[in-house]
Amino acid sequence: MRVFETVEFTSEGAMLRGRLYRPARPGAAPVVIMAHGTSATITMTTDRYAEVFRDAGFAVLLYDHRNFGNSSGEPRHEINPWVQARGYCDAMTFIQSDSGIDRKAIAIWGDSYSAAEVIVVGAVDERPAAVIAQVPAIGSQLPRPDHDGSSFSVMRDTLRDGVVDARPYDRPGPLPVVSADQLNTPSLLKPIQAFRWFIEYGGRYGTGWENQVTRVLPATPCPFNAAIAAPHLRHPLCMMIAPEDEMPGANPTVSRAAFASVPEPKELFEIDGGHFGLLHHPSALFEQASSTQTDFLLRTFS
Repeated sequence: MRVFETVEFTSEGAMLRGRLYRPARPGAAPVVIMAHGTSATITMTTDRYAEVFRDAGFAVLLYDHRNFGNSSGEPRHEINPWVQARGYCDAMTFIQSDSGIDRKAIAIWGDSYSAAEVIVVGAVDERPAAVIAQVPAIGSQLPRPDHDGSSFSVMRDTLRDGVVDARPYDRPGPLPVVSADQLNTPSLLKPIQAFRWFIEYGGRYGTGWENQVTRVLPATPCPFNAAIAAPHLRHPLCMMIAPEDEMPGANPTVSRAAFASVPEPKELFEIDGGHFGLLHHPSALFEQASSTQTDFLLRTFS
């Protein structure tokens, strides 16, 4: 029995497609808006988190990022963090028009690269009432201090209406997302743990995942950086990090420093298994992560 509706909405000239899960209880429900991390699609474990949240009484809007999976957009397999962050904003606009949703009870959820994006969106947009950042890829090192908030101000204005699709100064790709042979076939994500997870979960029937990606970092006045945005987050934050995270871009020291700069209320949880441990389903780590996040949502929206 299918427990979701297929939905679509527009963002940055593309049609973003996904699923809307509705809880069994009547009345306007709080909603969790979800998208996966680098190149992955909605059926690569994120749908399992969505099912847990739905069973706990939440509506869930889960969608593929622009250029990936069932969503449209060109060039295919291109990641632009500004564009993906705007996707979250457009997802909020879309879901707020649904009479079955509590417009004031919106949580945004991200994993890895998307976890950094929801921190930025949560700092810029006033609509989220909670943010869940799972093993966030905030960076390999901290940016220079932004004591007067001027860098964040520029980043906020850029996300809202700046030019984010021109003059890329860094365009890694097209590359394989993962590879078992870094010497002869280098990939964007290099740890062998990334290869094992993507090949296992992306290789399953119907995921729509392809082992190809281009990452675009446009030459904006201020780079897209969750550590710059973190001190300006004004919504309850649940951050989950892996102390032994093998992904250089998800340096746990950087994540802890970003978390420390976030105003209260906030909650930090550490979980074993590296960057991909909590994306294995079924597993004890998935149960630990999903139950911890559900408890956070229930307390936040009680």
